[in-house]
Amino acid sequence: MGTHLSGDCGADVIGDRDGAFGAGVRGRGLGVREPLRYAAFRWLLAARTTGILGNAVAPIALAFAVLDLTGSAADLGLVVASRSVANVAVLLLGGVVADRLPRQLVLVGTSLVAALTQSTVAVLVLTGQATVPWLMVLGVANGAVAAVSMPASSALVPDTVPPELLRPANALLRLGLNGAGILGAAVGAGLVGALGPGWGLAVDATGFALAGALFAVMSRTMRHAPSSPSRSPRTSTGTSPETSQRASGTGGPGDGEGLPACGPAASRTPATDAQASTGERGGASVLGDLREGWREFSGRRWVWVVVAQFGVLNAAFVGATTVLGPVVADASFGRAAWGLVVAAQTVGLAGGALLALRWRPRHALGIGVGMMALTAVPVLALAVSPRLAVLLVAFAAGGVVLETFAIAWDQALQTHVPRQALSRVYSYDAVGSFVAIPLGEALVGPAAHAVGTRATLLGCAAVIVLASLAAVSVGSVRRLPTDVPPTSSSRSDPV
Repeated sequence: MGTHLSGDCGADVIGDRDGAFGAGVRGRGLGVREPLRYAAFRWLLAARTTGILGNAVAPIALAFAVLDLTGSAADLGLVVASRSVANVAVLLLGGVVADRLPRQLVLVGTSLVAALTQSTVAVLVLTGQATVPWLMVLGVANGAVAAVSMPASSALVPDTVPPELLRPANALLRLGLNGAGILGAAVGAGLVGALGPGWGLAVDATGFALAGALFAVMSRTMRHAPSSPSRSPRTSTGTSPETSQRASGTGGPGDGEGLPACGPAASRTPATDAQASTGERGGASVLGDLREGWREFSGRRWVWVVVAQFGVLNAAFVGATTVLGPVVADASFGRAAWGLVVAAQTVGLAGGALLALRWRPRHALGIGVGMMALTAVPVLALAVSPRLAVLLVAFAAGGVVLETFAIAWDQALQTHVPRQALSRVYSYDAVGSFVAIPLGEALVGPAAHAVGTRATLLGCAAVIVLASLAAVSVGSVRRLPTDVPPTSSSRSDPV
């Protein structure tokens, strides 16, 4: 959570959901490699994987850059919290930008700006000019950029594959990101240990620059897509099933409440779907866009319950692992080994993506939400048994759980939320999920000084378990169906 590759009607088409995406997909079954037959998805996969390959080094490099500078867990908490504060502050505006402008172009710009900010951090660290205030300022800039890119990237996925391929597409994206994360964390830990954190940050900047170039290629291919309006699956009366449910006040599957007929979903047309496929919107004010996004977000009980869960869970988990994890490593098994622990979690994430490619439960979101209680295990291991072998197993298991949830969550939003509002719903999701992270990051350091690192970690683990149990107790979360059955035939097939 708020945790996301032109032509004719062949392989390069990204727009027409019930036409160009093809009946052949349903006819042949949902193979795990089916999404790779779509050029736009291939470029998206390549760009996001390249970006994470460099970015996997950044948390390790930044943590040890601050510890080298001051040796203070509290200072490290302030540096990482500054990025999180900016991220949360800009997320809603980022969702509006991603729904108004072509999302692929947004991703080009944000990647290049991120490359610039991380290059500046690397130069400051390498030249010995870095200070905590400077690192905080640059963290604010980087967090603001991420707040714009995240909703654009996540909302672009449904425009690259047909709806029935969303689960394997999300799983392949996550698998690519996790594979790059494994390599990036392992190489980054060795790089930081051998040459210092500044070079690790330079690798991160390079990854962003390369990702920007790949998004630019994707943007050019998407510009050559057919200009005819794209359409949602329709009933015989010309109304999409999704619109019929919400307009009648019955709500979508598992929503708990319906949306009023005057809401965004009720006014969905071929033209608005065409806007959604590129992220272009016009006419409405920013505040009007935010109100529409809020109606889509708040009208689904399962959405805001899970977001509330992660608002609490993220503060505890991120504070424990991002701030106290390096402190425990420095005091016990060493910095290079901490990189292995981070890599082990990424191995678990990759395992979760592989599991999602094959396992398609009827209520994937409910299962994933309940399983999030198990992410307390890595935090408990840091508290009671900070030995490398134990932590490798615990963080790998936690990674499987995290990824099982993340893929179910992305599919749930992409399936049950209208595309023209999807970036804004992702933004509200991210704001709610991330809003308490800066507080967690800023407080765990002083708490560890006051009551001890072990007691603080145990408290974080308890919070994770309680938040997960509360969320999974809500019926609309447990009952949300994984898929919405297709209602229309398709006409053409990627080559």
